[in-house]
Amino acid sequence: MTPGVSIHKRVLHYAYADTDALYRDFQISEDGYNEEQAAKNREQYGSNTRNGRAADTAVYRLRRAFINPFTIILFVLAGVSFITDVLLASNFSRNATTVLIILSMLLISGMIRLIQEMRTKHIADRLSRIIHSDVMVRRGGKWRGISSTELVVGDTIRLFAGNRVPADLRLTAANDLFVSQAVITGESAVLEKNAGRLSGHMVSSYAEYSNIVFMGSAVIGGTGEGVVLAVGEDAVYGGFSGAESMGKNRFDQGANSIAWVMIRFMAVLIPVVFAACGLTKGDWFTAFVFALSVAVGLTPEMLPMVINACLAKGSNAMGQKQTVVKNINAMQGFGSMDILCVDKTGTLTGDTVLLEYYMDILGNESESVLDFAYLNSLYHTGVRNHLDTAVLKYRDLPGCSAHFQEIAAKHPKLDELPFDYDRKFASVLVKDKTENLLIIKGSMDEVCRRCAYIEYKGRRSAMGDEGYLSVHAVVDDMLEDGMKVLAVAYKPLEGERLNTSDETDFILIGYLAFFDAPKKTAEDAIRKLKSLHVGIKVLTGDSKSAAVSVCRRLGIDTSEIMTGREFSHLTEDEMLIRMERTAVFAELSPKQKLEVVQTLQSNGHTVGFLGDGMNDLPAVVQSDVGISVDTAAEAVKESADVILLKKDLNVLEEGILEGRKAFSNMSKYIRITASSNFGNIFSIVIASVFLPFFPMTSVQLLLLNLLYDALCLVLPWDQVDEDTYLQPLEWSGRTLGRFMRFFGPISSIFDIVTFVFLFFVFCPSMCGGSFASLAAGGGQERFIALFQTGWFLESMWTQILILHLLRTRKIPLFQSKPSRSVMLVTTLGILIFTVMTFTPVGHLIGLTSLPPAYFGFLIAVVLLYLLLVTFAKYWYVKKYHELL
Repeated sequence: MTPGVSIHKRVLHYAYADTDALYRDFQISEDGYNEEQAAKNREQYGSNTRNGRAADTAVYRLRRAFINPFTIILFVLAGVSFITDVLLASNFSRNATTVLIILSMLLISGMIRLIQEMRTKHIADRLSRIIHSDVMVRRGGKWRGISSTELVVGDTIRLFAGNRVPADLRLTAANDLFVSQAVITGESAVLEKNAGRLSGHMVSSYAEYSNIVFMGSAVIGGTGEGVVLAVGEDAVYGGFSGAESMGKNRFDQGANSIAWVMIRFMAVLIPVVFAACGLTKGDWFTAFVFALSVAVGLTPEMLPMVINACLAKGSNAMGQKQTVVKNINAMQGFGSMDILCVDKTGTLTGDTVLLEYYMDILGNESESVLDFAYLNSLYHTGVRNHLDTAVLKYRDLPGCSAHFQEIAAKHPKLDELPFDYDRKFASVLVKDKTENLLIIKGSMDEVCRRCAYIEYKGRRSAMGDEGYLSVHAVVDDMLEDGMKVLAVAYKPLEGERLNTSDETDFILIGYLAFFDAPKKTAEDAIRKLKSLHVGIKVLTGDSKSAAVSVCRRLGIDTSEIMTGREFSHLTEDEMLIRMERTAVFAELSPKQKLEVVQTLQSNGHTVGFLGDGMNDLPAVVQSDVGISVDTAAEAVKESADVILLKKDLNVLEEGILEGRKAFSNMSKYIRITASSNFGNIFSIVIASVFLPFFPMTSVQLLLLNLLYDALCLVLPWDQVDEDTYLQPLEWSGRTLGRFMRFFGPISSIFDIVTFVFLFFVFCPSMCGGSFASLAAGGGQERFIALFQTGWFLESMWTQILILHLLRTRKIPLFQSKPSRSVMLVTTLGILIFTVMTFTPVGHLIGLTSLPPAYFGFLIAVVLLYLLLVTFAKYWYVKKYHELL
């Protein structure tokens, strides 16, 4: 027997077997297991615990928050700066500002991460408590309470109203046992369970396993007793136990890859600078201090602040659009997301099922069919379901209330037989004018099987084979279209009490067609997401036909559809390929939703998941961006990164755009700053070999880097070109090194031109001779001060102006204008830092005032630099098809 859904083969086997076989095969006595038998089965079948929980401590989360490659870099650089700027500096030049700034960056970023880490630990603990609680088990001849983590396959347990089912069980006894399997399927219907064996027909949904209760399901009413058949990862819901990602690590992976790029550059440059300066100057200690300063100068130490500012700005923008961003790192995930997985129920469709059609046996609208169905739903006192609710809603339509009140008054209830999964219909006996009427409503096959006649416009005829053909001619198209179709039938009955023996020889009068209609906004939202190159994949626990029907209406590709059963039979290689081609996944368990997300991630995708039910929880947690809604289950809302206050996919388009803008502005800072710093350091290496003095002091180098980084804090408020955010953006250091190696040396060309001009032309003319010809006292000191000031200004001007050039693929200021704040801050930065060289503050760090003639040269050099970078940018974009 092949199941239509994915459950463990052991559970499947015993669903179709008698309980006697269950007790015999697992050697279960009336006394249950003893401790020795339990230990043996635990070793054979596994334990009912989550993997990896022992290591998940607060100390572990603390270490993850503060220890990563980038924080290590910053911490080392803080130590370097403390040595060079505080311990080894004179009282006059001692300055701890850089140390304090770097440590502040460390503390801020670490605390933000720690808060997120502790939040994910709290979620993990809560998820564990959902399933793992105390349970009544038969051990050693006694019923006693134990932790559900101690359960083993073969244990006999009892269930009571309010319990969470702790494992997959085969029921051996049930007394009015009703459960909700929303944690598995996402559907809100409450199901009645029994202990009978399944018949030989194909099971196509979790709801049809009437004698199995699945891990995580909630017991709504009644009591039950069953034998444990699957624990831990073998359970339908238990697959989540192996998913201990619990934090979105894609952001950390990207940040770490950037950090390693910086580490590799440092590992090469610092020894080179140290050797070059030591060999040419002969002062190895000063060379060592200068090389350490180069390390600080190479690193964009404001990166944590700029990143947090970009992400916070994006989060704030989303907050104004009915969206709560709980984890600001999710904004980067929005920017990188190229696949969005969504649950069908309540996301693509409305939260309620609608009664679309009420028809006679030929498919024509029939008021009498609706009236009979209304009486059945009104008087049915069994577990209320969404289909009954849809029927009863008709009494609330304008002008209909009086009609349905009159029908109820004329047909008082006499008796009923509630719905159950053996009969698959509900029977209600009502009084009529001259006779009593038995009305049934339920499964097409089961109702039609009990009908002897069909009725059309008051005329009855025998059902026969022709009647069955007529039924299928009307109903099959609706079933293929994903509708839920129920049959309505009745018969006169003399008595006032019902027995199951009365449920024969009915008269079929028509059908009810229900539809979980797509949301009006869903089609437009999906079209917008596709235009942003975000693929949509539907992951639902609902039936294949229902999923296909909705997806076709929304323009989602249904050429390849995969069910949970098919998914469970895929090999690893087949899975990787099929994931890319398939857009609709139906009849999935929560574990399979999780596996789909994991497979997509292993294929290199950044995956978002939008869901609201407990069955979506594993996938929401595993995804790079977990998205939920305000009406979702509490645990889902708590674990999600983003909560939509309005259940509308259009809001996600705004989130993606804001995320991509935030990403673009972060990338601007990282790439432009790192390449500019690299160019400066490369220039220093060259200059240090040929100059008899340092081209810039350690203090000047650190100040230049610090001032530039401070200006870059305005980048989160920069405008972003439309062509930049139309595609998903990758957050990693994969192309950072290439960008640095390409654009960094370009600035070095003009640095060297400036060196030559300053050393051989400008400084000799201002000092009255070459450096060697000047006295070792004041003449050479003035020469050095003029040289260092000249290069300080050239470096500062080119670094700031290159922001405008590399922030866009287009021609800056003309085709792509920066924001007003960026324009204002960069202009003021150039003016203030230039004026600083004329003030006592500049003199304190070895800078001096320069004559106007130098600024003419500086303007010419900067213009040539910008022109060359413009051509280089054009070539770079043409070759690599990207810039930032």
